[in-house]
Amino acid sequence: MIIQLLLSNFENDINKLIDEISLYKDENDLWKLNSEIKNAPGTLALHIAGNLQHFIGAQLGKTGYERERDNEFSQRNISREILVQGLQESLHIVRTTFSKLSDEDLIKNFPIPFQNKIRPTIEILFILYGHLNYHLGQVNYHRRLV
Repeated sequence: MIIQLLLSNFENDINKLIDEISLYKDENDLWKLNSEIKNAPGTLALHIAGNLQHFIGAQLGKTGYERERDNEFSQRNISREILVQGLQESLHIVRTTFSKLSDEDLIKNFPIPFQNKIRPTIEILFILYGHLNYHLGQVNYHRRLV
């Protein structure tokens, strides 16, 4: 039951992020920065996709995904289509991985230390969900500004 509630929230916010990226009238605006905004929505989409595929896919789902975190912040002018595709792949990975987890798995330790600490999987999933939600809000705010 808990795993289904978590999955529902991840699905909802990943889909909202896909919607936000899709709602930009001008695709170039996905890469606009100013002195107050340090990460463009395109960067945040790459970052969220990489984060979810690494922590949920590779660590919990054993997908073999190898994260290149620096590329999430250095790549520019990736098309909206590619950004959305990466988020859709992440959504698929989250669904597939969560379908293999039980509520009992949530109290087990996460497979790797997170922020230099061993933590229960449920705690990591809450942190990852908060991270996703935080960046979703940033993208929404940016979209309404441009």
